[in-house]
Amino acid sequence: MGVTRRTFMQAVIAVTAGGTQTALAGAAVAAGSPPGDVVGKVTVGYQGWFACTGDGAPINGWWHWTQDWSRPPSPSNTGTKCWPDMREYAHSYPTAYGNLGNGQPAALFSSYDQQTVDTHFQWMRQYGIDTAALQRFNPTGGEGPTRDAMAVKVRSAAESHDVKFYVMYDVTGWTGMRSEIKADWTDKMKAHTASPQYATQNGQPVVCIWGFGFNDDNHPFSTDACLDVINWFKEQGCYVIGGVPREWRTGGAGTRTGYTDVYHAFHMISPWMVGAIGNAGDSDNAYSTYTVGDEADCASHGIDYQPCVLPGDVSGRQRAHGDFMWRQFYNMCRAGVQGIYISMFDEYNEGNQIAKTAETQAWVPTGSGLLALDEDGTACSSDYYLRLTGDGGRMLKGEIGLTPVRPTPPTTAGGSDTTAPTAPTAPARLRVTGRTGSSVTLAWDAATDNVGVTGYRVLRMDGQSGTQVGTVTGTSFTVTGLAPSTDYVFHVVALDAAGGVSLPSNQVTATTGTAGGTTDLALRRPTAESGHTQGYGSGNAVDDDPNSYWESANNSFPQWIQVDLGAATTVRRIVLTLPPSSAWGARTQTVSVQGGIDSGVSGQLLAAADHRSDPASGNTATLTLPTSSPVRYVRLTVTANTGWPAAQISGLKVYAA
Repeated sequence: MGVTRRTFMQAVIAVTAGGTQTALAGAAVAAGSPPGDVVGKVTVGYQGWFACTGDGAPINGWWHWTQDWSRPPSPSNTGTKCWPDMREYAHSYPTAYGNLGNGQPAALFSSYDQQTVDTHFQWMRQYGIDTAALQRFNPTGGEGPTRDAMAVKVRSAAESHDVKFYVMYDVTGWTGMRSEIKADWTDKMKAHTASPQYATQNGQPVVCIWGFGFNDDNHPFSTDACLDVINWFKEQGCYVIGGVPREWRTGGAGTRTGYTDVYHAFHMISPWMVGAIGNAGDSDNAYSTYTVGDEADCASHGIDYQPCVLPGDVSGRQRAHGDFMWRQFYNMCRAGVQGIYISMFDEYNEGNQIAKTAETQAWVPTGSGLLALDEDGTACSSDYYLRLTGDGGRMLKGEIGLTPVRPTPPTTAGGSDTTAPTAPTAPARLRVTGRTGSSVTLAWDAATDNVGVTGYRVLRMDGQSGTQVGTVTGTSFTVTGLAPSTDYVFHVVALDAAGGVSLPSNQVTATTGTAGGTTDLALRRPTAESGHTQGYGSGNAVDDDPNSYWESANNSFPQWIQVDLGAATTVRRIVLTLPPSSAWGARTQTVSVQGGIDSGVSGQLLAAADHRSDPASGNTATLTLPTSSPVRYVRLTVTANTGWPAAQISGLKVYAA
């Protein structure tokens, strides 16, 4: 199975124990990017790497549950440090362990079951987790087919439960990484960016690469190879996160020397902390030694900063009934970080999971030697670390004040067996239903509650904090007094008669218009495409750079490009541009326009017609649409081009008037 991230960090880093709390408080700094699907959000690492014999997975074994995958888990053949709470899984697979302490059979889940993944993503939604980073290791070996299938299952669950997701490549031990990671993205993973739930930041699909710069034999990549891969993903229009060593800035045993340019090439830096800290004192020491300086360095280079928070290893008795994890949340939030990465959601084999876990020995196989969440004598509900993560996310977003005192009780009102919070459910499907130059109208699906929802609080995100802009008893609200041509981010929480406050809804971004309708609604918005040649991806058409362009696959009409406007909007005019260089001669492209509220874009907005671009008149073509119903997705289908055997667009500009 190779060297794990935990094993590597423990081998090369001398963990500082008993560090004293620093008096420094990191001043909040301006983010390199506005709030999106990773900035201002809590992301969890999602392994999805557990399989069982008989579950239908191509790997056909007890993947990651055991040392010998061909034999069922038992006290002598185990690969796990914690036992999951199995009460909410529809399918389970019997093991060779003895019964649980309560007499029930000892069975485990398979990640290959869609219901398992749906359960996990339902928990993410329920407990306020914004985004999941699907771990993807070398897909060219025997694990590849199973990992390919898991990507499809994660996409389905994310779409069903309104959670964002993105691909996180772990390059550990990947010998042919430099070329194979590009082929994997192009041939397989890029297709998932068409999902409305694929995470974007700054209008770009998110990709993370974990493992550049680590100083061990499993990460031997040169600076040239690392920069080549990072820049290639940038050329594909991606927002690229780097999972990097803890000492990426300071230098030290964990990082190779001379990799500063590699680290600064990322859009976001996410240092790894698992195996490097194990108690609250370690967290305080890391705050003063690494976090404050890291945040300042990233800010000075226009890079976003997403440090790692971990619950602690249950088997190592690190968790201190949540105090260890909360201290990390507090330290990260007082440093003003741009996002938080939780390691991990489902890593039962490392003992670092936040997903629901056995509460007491009654829910653990007898004779297994495994500990439960009450290992230090404090009763904890199985969902405790999900609830703790939800509260940490609230503090990050400014929905609760910065506090070193953990606000999350280890058990809920119903006792340790209670798994459902007593607060209202989060409002669902927050969306923009209208906008002007000075206002945005929002709507959402109603929350539910056992004592009755009394109203909703509407918040506007200002940096990393939320500012209340109104309260309402219904499920819609118009925010007024906004500046024209400006991006705003909103979310909503529900209130109940007992004073409870829900987890936040999904966030939405809205761009106000202008009185004359001159705002480009497509600017830096997410795009999709039928395909492209070389590095000329569809994101080039909305990046406001007149010299970059989208070029479809050659000699293969029809081809299409699509833009997500973010909210339903009446579209009256589309302006297409080509690069202004005289090298681009005049040409005529045959274009039709489709649109819709969902990504199916089934409605025809404008019939196919020829549109000529000529350098003598600025290489632009204007498409005027008749009055139509509002659309969120706008698609242009190109069936001919007299200047080149492919569709070509430098600027795709969409206007309401």
